[in-house]
Amino acid sequence: MVGTSAEFDTLLELCQEQHRRIVLAVLASEKRSLTVNDLTKTIIKHNHHTPLREISSEESRRIRLELHHVHIPKLADQSLVEYDQERKLVEPTSRLDQLQPQLSAIIDADPVLDPLVAL
Repeated sequence: MVGTSAEFDTLLELCQEQHRRIVLAVLASEKRSLTVNDLTKTIIKHNHHTPLREISSEESRRIRLELHHVHIPKLADQSLVEYDQERKLVEPTSRLDQLQPQLSAIIDADPVLDPLVAL
């Protein structure tokens, strides 16, 4: 559970970007480690509403690089995930479990995300 106003503000800031909301929702729902490649495919499916075979390799690469260099490090900095950069493996933390009620409310309020992403 979010304990302070500053923690809640941090959570809201992290959730401002839709790709991070998708990553958080999927990790919280799956409760297991996922690869950056798995997360890229999930973002393509739920954010771009495009079958994987129809998205350009350039767009897929851009999403994967943004995850690796921007989004996952931001989540790791706040201890919501652990990131093994060598194996490109993202693991949810117990802190993510603690924040699940607040995350659910934020993610459920996103009118663009498919219901399958919701926690």
